[in-house]
Amino acid sequence: MWGLIYVQIVRIHAKRAFTPTKIPGADYVINQYIGCQHACMYCYARFMCKWYNYGEWGSWIVVKENLPKLVKKEKVKGEVYMSSVSDPYQPIEKQLELTRAVLQNMDKNIKLGILTKSSMVLRDIDVFKQFKDIEIGLTVNNFNKDIKKEIEPFSSDNKKRLEALKVLHEEGIKNYAFVSPIIPGLTDVEKLIKESRSFTDFYWFEFLNLRASGKQFKQWLKQNWPESYKKVSDKSKIKEYMNKVIDIIRKSNISVRGIVTHYPNFVILK
Repeated sequence: MWGLIYVQIVRIHAKRAFTPTKIPGADYVINQYIGCQHACMYCYARFMCKWYNYGEWGSWIVVKENLPKLVKKEKVKGEVYMSSVSDPYQPIEKQLELTRAVLQNMDKNIKLGILTKSSMVLRDIDVFKQFKDIEIGLTVNNFNKDIKKEIEPFSSDNKKRLEALKVLHEEGIKNYAFVSPIIPGLTDVEKLIKESRSFTDFYWFEFLNLRASGKQFKQWLKQNWPESYKKVSDKSKIKEYMNKVIDIIRKSNISVRGIVTHYPNFVILK
């Protein structure tokens, strides 16, 4: 159902590199790209299509081609998150190497956190090692192959993401697993923890935000996983499910930076 034959590249010049944010754990975000070729069906950043009307999410990428120059001139205090409306290591990065150029020119004293779904992140280990304070995260889940093909068609498979976390750990780079989205019946949190705990420094956990996931994903979940849909769409049922998962997390004796629930609270910091 998902095919990415042609990707429209829109080149722009940005006015600034860093943008203040309210994202938990960050003071600023940096987005060298807007849009994402990974085309995840549930992606919360799809709302960007309202302002960038270039077609279906995943079929276009806005490239801020002057960001490597801008980032040389800007210094910020606080924590910087890369990226909030794209993936810094989506497929186009292999060709453009814009993320790498931004990182090379960025002030190495900046406290930087990077999150991706791509094992391509390993390409830039040499640059990561130049930063005084950096954390590299991989979004992980354990959707089976058929589910992933439908809702995460163009990202690295979960095995490669876990392997990337292990390599980062072996290279002495602080890493974290971002377990997301947590969906009843589709995500086995306990298994993910067991598979990754020996080489993961800390974790973030995020339950599915059904409202932000969009109509298409809601319909897909309702048709293909009706029991899962019933749980995530019912406040009492999802709260019960969340409590069970949070209990598993807390008994796992791992370092947890935060648990994003969206309901009833936005984030539970541990």
